[in-house]
Amino acid sequence: MQFQQLRYFVAVAESRHFTRAAEELHVAQPSLSQQIRSLERELGADLFTRARGNIALTDAGEALLPLARRILADTDTARREVQELARLRRGRVRLGATPSLCTGLLPDVLRTFHDAHPGIQLLVEEGGSHDLVRELARGALDLALVVLPLPTPSPALTTVELLHEDLVVVSSPAERAPRRPVRIADLRDTPMVMFRHGYDLRELTVAACRSAGFEPAFTVEGGELDAVLGFVRAGLGVAVVPRMVAERAATGLRVTELARPGLRRTIALAHRSDVAPPRAARELQRVLLAAHA
Repeated sequence: MQFQQLRYFVAVAESRHFTRAAEELHVAQPSLSQQIRSLERELGADLFTRARGNIALTDAGEALLPLARRILADTDTARREVQELARLRRGRVRLGATPSLCTGLLPDVLRTFHDAHPGIQLLVEEGGSHDLVRELARGALDLALVVLPLPTPSPALTTVELLHEDLVVVSSPAERAPRRPVRIADLRDTPMVMFRHGYDLRELTVAACRSAGFEPAFTVEGGELDAVLGFVRAGLGVAVVPRMVAERAATGLRVTELARPGLRRTIALAHRSDVAPPRAARELQRVLLAAHA
């Protein structure tokens, strides 16, 4: 049984005339009649009675008609659904990102994407790069913004460098922090507010302090990004954060540059190598890359 045969059958059933049905479908009448006979042979029953030009449905035809209409309607619905997905009218993107990127990088990009494709649902999951890589590998995410190098390099992932971002020191305006650029070594005796374990920023900051020859002293540790910034505003210590985060959260914070060579991190867009991202995810990838070209 073919969809075309059902379409021909419904057209004849509704017009009760083979020639008119053929004209409506823009096919030759002999071809339409042949397809109807083929359908009847396949079903093992006559679908129409043909008496002196009068066409009527048999009991088998009456039983098939509502089913055929439903099948054709479902087929049209499926076609529209797929076309809407292909044209980015519907769909979803599951995007993972570190908390600092959700605060600093994503708002403007997601606004641009949503304005262009309002029918696409955006699902954002926050986490450290290690957790995001794991979620990508198991198929729970389509794309992820991660910090390079990855904690555990994976050949199953494809990464594309997106941008290099400078880190800065934030402190309370009440603190006597210098306005000139500071070195990491200058933070040796400075109380620090530190992110929880699993944050890429924690590993990067601690590694930089150790490279400068000291262990950082934490007054508070274990917070998420917003909490860390709040603790800094309250004067509990300083924190090292991405420039984009500092610029967005500048109210109540003093921002101090790091002296050269400073601290930088590389942000990359990652996806699985063995599975192409969905159409909507590929479009978001394009928007992200274009925004930081």
